[in-house]
Amino acid sequence: MRFMVIVKATQDSEAGVMPSDDMLREMGAFNEELVKAGVMLAGEGLHPSAKGARVYFNGDQRTVVDGPFTETKELIAGYWLLELKSLEEAVEWVKRVPNPTGEESQIEIRQVFSIEDFQAPQDIVDHEEKLREQVAAQRGE
Repeated sequence: MRFMVIVKATQDSEAGVMPSDDMLREMGAFNEELVKAGVMLAGEGLHPSAKGARVYFNGDQRTVVDGPFTETKELIAGYWLLELKSLEEAVEWVKRVPNPTGEESQIEIRQVFSIEDFQAPQDIVDHEEKLREQVAAQRGE
């Protein structure tokens, strides 16, 4: 099972304040543990929402709104994508994450859907698998 571990944004992350060298070292050590355990698929920090955009959909119409976005507590500052056996295992890993702010903060854990979760017809499953293989080939995997 894949899990997305979501680090919530703060006023500092939205202001573009970079983590301290100590925090970068702590996160680097934690990432190294994830890699050595063979569970980390990806993990990145995100630029502030001021450097992003949202696309709103209404039928066939699309409206683009440039950041920044006001609801900081609903924004994402970074993430990990982990391959684990259960939500309980994900929780155990996240409990070991260095506190990203040093203050009160939260990290959200969400399971990622797989094509099997949709109980889709075989042609859709086959097409999805082909796309995943193409992505892997493009990345040299």
